[in-house]
Amino acid sequence: MSSSTRPSVELASATASGSGIIGMIDTFDRPADANAENKPGKRIPKAGVYTEAGLGRASAEFSVFRVEAKGPNASASAEATAARLGAGAMAQAEIGSASASAGPIDVKVGLGVDTGGYIGLGGVEVKFLGTGFSIGRKTSISFLNSELSFSL
Repeated sequence: MSSSTRPSVELASATASGSGIIGMIDTFDRPADANAENKPGKRIPKAGVYTEAGLGRASAEFSVFRVEAKGPNASASAEATAARLGAGAMAQAEIGSASASAGPIDVKVGLGVDTGGYIGLGGVEVKFLGTGFSIGRKTSISFLNSELSFSL
């Protein structure tokens, strides 16, 4: 029996949780790591429907700190969750962005046109052409896809 796989190249990869104050406790002793990837047309399954395409991403992390740079990319998602009693949809497109986080504080600088919203037990998020806000577990304010946020 043979299976067909699509060829891909991944320079390095690492995942770690670390958003918010509770996540900071789990990551303060995280060793340094960095990765870069270039996966055009990559599809990531999530609860609901999610698709993403982009030209590149590079990131590095150490302890509670994380930085990331992304090239041109676009994504679309829609979800309805019974567990968190929420629903939402978002369409995103950006020319590029750079972000940094230190524990619960995130800063992102970019140029994009995210449009959509989410409402549920975790909070409310509304964005139109990259400008909007979120209130709840993640509280943020965005302008043309540049964002300042704080996660609990």
